[in-house]
Amino acid sequence: MSKKDSEATADILSYLKSQNRPYSAVDVFNNLHKKHGKTVVTRCLEQLAAAEKIKEKTYGKQKVYVIDQSQFEAVDDNELKKLDGMVVSLTKEGRQLEEECRVQEHELKALSTVLTTEEAESQLKQITSECDLMSNAQNITPEEKDKICKDHLAAVKEWRKRKRMVMDVVNSIMEGYPKSKKHLYEEVGIETDEDCGVVMAKD
Repeated sequence: MSKKDSEATADILSYLKSQNRPYSAVDVFNNLHKKHGKTVVTRCLEQLAAAEKIKEKTYGKQKVYVIDQSQFEAVDDNELKKLDGMVVSLTKEGRQLEEECRVQEHELKALSTVLTTEEAESQLKQITSECDLMSNAQNITPEEKDKICKDHLAAVKEWRKRKRMVMDVVNSIMEGYPKSKKHLYEEVGIETDEDCGVVMAKD
């Protein structure tokens, strides 16, 4: 057995033992985050089954694999009841987390519609342009200059504040979100500063 197969076999056996539930070769491949090639995973599963370290069951055209139950100590009725209680509790907790995730997604959508990055960029460009025009004017007063600078700072501050609010919600969602942050952005419809080629002004 090659080094690659040995590593894959150890990972697969450890995973099946820790989960103690049946999986197809594709399931194992995906659940190990594609660390090992699909062909390698399939071959190692078949070799483990041949060595009777795991059990292989065929359902139609699909094969599923599960750890040999003889490796585990017998569980008494009290222990089974305890495990059933844990399953109920974890299921309830999972539903609560899903509901929290839905609420946070709703909040994220609401925040993203308040002021988009594109709108903030447009507002900032407009104020910057006004600042440039005013700076070149001969009759600008110190008061007008101060007002323009204050408006500019206020716009950047609001931009930074709203961006921070959105990112706080995004980070909260990502704790329970099964996919990447990029996928979440695409799903919700968020455009980042980087997508628009914008660099936030420094204080």
